[in-house]
Formats: sequence, C-alpha cells, structure tokens
Amino acid sequence: MNLHEYQGKEMLNSFGVEIQRGIVAKNPAEAVTAAKKLTEDTGTGWHVIKAQVHAGGRGKGGGVKLAKSLVEVEQIADQIIGMHLVTPQTTAEGKLVSQVLVAEDVYYPGDSEPSEFYISVLMNRATGRNMIMYSTEGGMDIEAVAENTPHLIFNEEIDPTMGLLPFQARKIAFNLGLSGKAFKQMTKFVSSLYTAYVKSDSSLFEINPVLKTSDDRVIAVDAKVTIDDNALFRHKDYEALRDLREENPVEVEAKAVGLSYVDLDGNVGCMVNGAGLAMATMDLIKQAGGDPANFLDVGGTADAERVEIAFNLILKDPNVKAILVNIFGGIVRCDRVAQGIIDAYKSIGSIEVPIIVRLEGTNADIAKKLIDDSGLDVYSVIEFQEAADKVQEVLA
Repeated sequence: MNLHEYQGKEMLNSFGVEIQRGIVAKNPAEAVTAAKKLTEDTGTGWHVIKAQVHAGGRGKGGGVKLAKSLVEVEQIADQIIGMHLVTPQTTAEGKLVSQVLVAEDVYYPGDSEPSEFYISVLMNRATGRNMIMYSTEGGMDIEAVAENTPHLIFNEEIDPTMGLLPFQARKIAFNLGLSGKAFKQMTKFVSSLYTAYVKSDSSLFEINPVLKTSDDRVIAVDAKVTIDDNALFRHKDYEALRDLREENPVEVEAKAVGLSYVDLDGNVGCMVNGAGLAMATMDLIKQAGGDPANFLDVGGTADAERVEIAFNLILKDPNVKAILVNIFGGIVRCDRVAQGIIDAYKSIGSIEVPIIVRLEGTNADIAKKLIDDSGLDVYSVIEFQEAADKVQEVLA
C-alpha cells in the first residue's frame, strides 16, 4: 500500500525523523490558509506547493512549484489541483491531482551551503536482509545515478539479529561527507528512519532528497512510503490511509471480492488457481509469443459466480486478445469448474475474444466433455504444450 508524501512524512515524524513541515489543501483557499499557518509556526516566507499523487517525478511534470507570496500560493494551487499530472511514472493520461501539500521553504540562506542526499530502506532480495541504500546525488533519479555514476551509490546491509548498529549510522554519515553538527544529525536521522521502517512493517522508504540545511539540520524533504499489505492487520490505523483513487480500479474491485489480481501490460488474460501455477502460466504465454495481461488467482472455489467475476475483470482490459484458463483440480473438481465456465460464459452473453481452457486433475475427462459439448466458442486442451500452441494460433 502506497502512501502520499504528506502521509509518509507524518509517519516518519511520529518516529522522530525530522521533516519539512506542511499542510494538505484541497482547494486554493485552503492552500492560502495553510500557507498563513506555516508562516506563523515556522517563519517561512516562501512556500512549496506539491501535488499529492502516487507517482515520482512530480517536479518534471509541473506538480511541484515555489510560491513567493500568498497570491502565488493561490495561483499555483489553482493550477495544480484538478490537473492531470503526467510524470515518467504515470500513464500518458496522467493522474488527477485532488490535493496539494503546502510546505515550508527549507532552502534558506545560512552559514553553509545546503546539500541534497538520497536515502532509502528496503529489502535486499538476494540476501534476505534489509539494507540502506544512499548516495550524495540527492534530488536526481536514482536509476540515472546507478547508470552513470554507480560508484556514488552505497549500500549498508543490516543483520536482522542485531538491527542497525551505531557504527553503521556513523559510516553512512561519513560516506556522505558530513562532519560536526550535520554528522550527528545524520546519524540520528538514519537511526530513526530505520526504526520507522521496521516498526511500520514497510517494504520501502525512499527519501529523495534528504536535505542538509544551511544551518546543518537534516530533514526529509520528500517521502515515498510503501507499507506491506500482508502486515496491515497489525496496523489498522494505516489501513485508513489508503487512497483508492490512486490505485488501479480493477485491482481494487478484485480485492473487494476476494480475488488476487495484478494488472499487467500484455494481451493474454490469465485465470488460474494457485500463485505458482499462475507464474508458470505466464511463462507459458510468453513462450508462445504472447504477453500476460494480468495475474489472476481465483483460488480453490472456482464456482460459476467467481469465474464470471474473473472473466469480467479480465475483459475490462481492452488489450486482451485471448484468455487462457488453466486450473488444476485438486481441492475443487474440474467438472465443477467447467460448469462454472459454461454458466459464466452464458451469463456474460457475448465474449468476443477466444478462450482456451485447460483443466487437469480430478474429473478432468468429464470437464473436457462438458466444455466440448457446450457449443460455446471455447477451446479445450489437456497438455501444457497444447495450451501454448493454441495461444500462438489464436494470436496469429
């Protein structure tokens, strides 16, 4: 579950991470009120207006702007709220901006030059350990840094039995070239950030940039936070932070009816029972020259109602040119699934893309006969290779 920047910052601040302060506004009038409040509380004269959408690269799309007066706060908020923000991480249509964060200006003059850093906490899948990835090149796309200057990216792995040790936090501050007050501030920042990551059951914290201000404070200017969905039962308060407007509507609909669905970019819809079989089926589609359009696990109760819902979810994707149903009848009998497919097909009415059905397991022979005798435009196959060949044939 992804959080908005302002939500991520509030979470970080609750664990002692210093942040760029801000107030959310849903319209220009609220933005002006927020700016006045920030001026009273922080003394800031300028304000940063930041679109709140689940996408990076907002500044490049015109979603982050500096306002030097209350008049500009109102004008910029009016420009951003309601726009469809297009960034490298959105579709061509962009994302509708429904709210902005009015934040304090933290790039004020002082005794030293401000510096921007990149810091993230995530799981290293190769080692099964959490790691802190950081760089002196804050404010830039980390992918570009990795490609052009990989020597400027550092990693610090954390032993799960020990947690983040003080020397590791000091090492990070040292590698970032800090000293004096800024060094101490960074060690505190890193320790608090890692505590927040672990205790919130997050799968990603990405702060870009982390700012060393001109008076040597270290603060989070941005915050990208992803919470592990599997841990939300431990954090009921976090569940309330979910913004369904920012999520794929088909995935939201699938979750509401208890289906595991992930939208992909391909042309062959998949309906499978079991995550492992689903992954193998997607490999099969790729091998046959297609691209999977989704991951869809219907689970062990593939009755007519559930199958109909699954078909309707898949058919919402206009790119789908064929559907492959691949069910192993262990817990559920194949003939029951076959009857569910037939009933669902008739209930939906007209399905204009070819459907390939492979049912293997308990009563698979009865299931195949049901499909073959149904008179529906459905291809029944037995072997994996048959399924691959049929996918290739219908896509040709």
